[in-house]
Amino acid sequence: MSISLKNPEQIEKMRVAGRLASQVLDMVGAHIKPGVSTDELDRICHRFITEEQQAIPAPLNYKGFPRSICTSVNNVVCHGIPGPKVLKDGDIINVDITVIKDGFHGDTSRMFHVGDTGVLAHRLVDVTYQAMKLGIEMVKPGAYLGDIGKAIQKFVEAERYSVVREYCGHGIGERFHEDPQVLHYFDPSRGRGEELLPGMTFTIEPMVNSGQRQVRLLPDGWTVVTKDRSLSAQWEHTVAVTDSGYEIMTISSADAKL
Repeated sequence: MSISLKNPEQIEKMRVAGRLASQVLDMVGAHIKPGVSTDELDRICHRFITEEQQAIPAPLNYKGFPRSICTSVNNVVCHGIPGPKVLKDGDIINVDITVIKDGFHGDTSRMFHVGDTGVLAHRLVDVTYQAMKLGIEMVKPGAYLGDIGKAIQKFVEAERYSVVREYCGHGIGERFHEDPQVLHYFDPSRGRGEELLPGMTFTIEPMVNSGQRQVRLLPDGWTVVTKDRSLSAQWEHTVAVTDSGYEIMTISSADAKL
């Protein structure tokens, strides 16, 4: 698989899909509170995507994934499967949304606080957001993929957290996962990696642990958790390389800090 450069028409379709994905997160935030199950959040999002947006929830049945969204709570790093788990006061949760509209994908995730969360949880969530932001700010023509991972790793480790290495960002467009891989750390064996060119579209989605970086996969074949049971956080945007820098495809009025 090679890196596909999108033309203006394709970029516009990705803007639409990205905007829809961000609107799902805007909508579901009001439902994230103590006492709600992750399964109920999935049902709410599925109805909104299929009925209100007339779009397709990309995760559903993707390589066998059984739900329309991913819900990763506390020590779950990514790919949490919605189910009977009931959120409680003090939890943190990542909701990961990918929609397909007119054949193109929009992919984004956001952290939410459930009720009153502690200082440590707030700090982890905020540092992870800043890590994503720093990674996005590295995007411009002539820069390299390795610059993104280097900036994220340097910042996160200076804050005494760790970056998950087994999972990474990815190219996106007509396919859910395209080339290139977008590492959130610097891999000396890859060097600076591929040069960024206008028309490239990919996700930046650092996963940051409050403890050690090691993770393990649960028997369901999807859910990834921290090996030491420490908290984990993740933020994600889909970005496009423009002639002069970057465009965030999944930004919304409710997440306009970037």
